[in-house]
Amino acid sequence: MKYKLIALDIDGTLLNDDHELTPRVKRAVTAAASAGAEIVLCTGRGSASALSVLAQLGLSGTVITHNGASIVDGDSREILRESPIGADETARYLDLCRERGIHFDLNTAFDIYVERLSEDTSAMYANMLAEPILRSREDLFPERTVKISIFAPKADLDELEAHWRDWRHELQTIRSGDYFIDLQHREASKGTALGQWAEKRAIPRENVLAVGNYFNDIGMLQYAGYGVAMGNSPPEVKAVADAVTATNNEDGVALVLEACLAAAPTR
Repeated sequence: MKYKLIALDIDGTLLNDDHELTPRVKRAVTAAASAGAEIVLCTGRGSASALSVLAQLGLSGTVITHNGASIVDGDSREILRESPIGADETARYLDLCRERGIHFDLNTAFDIYVERLSEDTSAMYANMLAEPILRSREDLFPERTVKISIFAPKADLDELEAHWRDWRHELQTIRSGDYFIDLQHREASKGTALGQWAEKRAIPRENVLAVGNYFNDIGMLQYAGYGVAMGNSPPEVKAVADAVTATNNEDGVALVLEACLAAAPTR
């Protein structure tokens, strides 16, 4: 295959809206891997959750998680690179969420910490194959925290962004889904992490394919030699992509990879 490194987002891209990996998508991904491509899941999810999806594919390897704030070797579970954030940087964001009763979690490369759980948030974590750890507000800020995820209805997140629009932000704030805002290191992104990994693997940019669906995927779509947006992507994401495929409910990832495999020269 022309593409030696294939970066795939998970939610809204690899999985359908029921959080399922369809047989066609799985076949296409594993066929691309068999043809010599390195498959890298590049996601806003944490490492444990991403590795569970990689295992569903029957693959092993590296995952880029927390929107590029961590890169993890799947076999050894070694953290190859991470971009931690501190308690002082996050305090006012967390205080604002507490004042408004908005759910948030604190993420290290592998663990998720929460101050409370409800039926809705428990269901959300179950869908993400994640097991959060309860902690009190008085507990010390987790060492090596790389991301804070805020989970709420879209309208509440819109209000939150409007409230802090004039803040001087020490952190990057990014919409990673209709119901999520992520807070992370200003220099961390999927595009940066994908570039670092491609360089380490000595894979030229033109041999990198990326497929994603949301605002946190823009960096990797722009970095890749060929960036494909899902049909369910917002217009701003489609605008930066080289191509647009079908939606995640229509096996859009499979269509992209099947076309790449069909175009590959035969021996």
